[in-house]
Amino acid sequence: MNAVQITGVTKCFGDHVAVENLALAVPRGSIYGFIGPNGSGKTTTLRMIMNILQPDTGSIEVLGESLRGACSARVGYLPEERGLYRKMKVREVLRFYGELKAGRRVNREVDEWLERFGLLDRANEKVETLSKGMSQKAQFIATVVASPELVILDEPFSGLDPVNANLITKAVLDLRKAGATVILSTHDMGTAERMCDFIFMIHRGRKVLDGTLEDIQARYGQDTVRTQIEPAGAGLEELPGVTQITDFGHLRELRLQPDADPQRVLEALMQRGQVRHFAVIRPSLHDIFVRIAGDGESIPEGGTE
Repeated sequence: MNAVQITGVTKCFGDHVAVENLALAVPRGSIYGFIGPNGSGKTTTLRMIMNILQPDTGSIEVLGESLRGACSARVGYLPEERGLYRKMKVREVLRFYGELKAGRRVNREVDEWLERFGLLDRANEKVETLSKGMSQKAQFIATVVASPELVILDEPFSGLDPVNANLITKAVLDLRKAGATVILSTHDMGTAERMCDFIFMIHRGRKVLDGTLEDIQARYGQDTVRTQIEPAGAGLEELPGVTQITDFGHLRELRLQPDADPQRVLEALMQRGQVRHFAVIRPSLHDIFVRIAGDGESIPEGGTE
């Protein structure tokens, strides 16, 4: 049984089609990445999974049943728009949210999470006194303290410094180890690559990618060369079979035509300078994202399944 099963879902707001004929299956026990440009339909999809919004057509099943109401005791939801009761004390508000979901006292769990996230010394202070990062960690605790089977996280790393981002990352991975399913919406392609078992991309309301990172990259083939050449300022214009050059300063990435010969590219590079590094690689998820959302590149055959 999948944790989430979406079948033929369409959602419109007036004349705007936010999500069109979406089909999606999220396996239990996985971390499922949601990516896509702003306004692509990610948050609308998450809100339909939570039954905050209802689809115009199609059906959604969550944990084997249709949700009845926006709050399910088996689902934890961290929205992109954060919001805790600011006048309540940190420990009190977390116990309130946990008991609301779990239907029992969660005093021990709250204190364990507060200690884990370095907030135990702020437990008796009001939420409004917390910094942005502390408040975000408290919001995460409120989402997971009742041990939900499905956790939906909309941009959980936004605004966090690397130390706190690592804390959240470790917590998410531990949730999966404990058997929970996690849907992770993020603009950070590096995070999606490292953490997600499956990646789903929505663009202009339609699914354009869905699968493992390896499967997605395999559809594009090894069409990227990463190279370092000295002198660093050596011109790389008009290389044979190269359609695009991205200059990172220390390294440069070259996108190849489908029929390009990497050996010819290497030979041309050696004529222009001393090649310190040359590797033919698959495109990164960041590169694939930009190709679809920024360059309007068509998706290779099989790219939506």
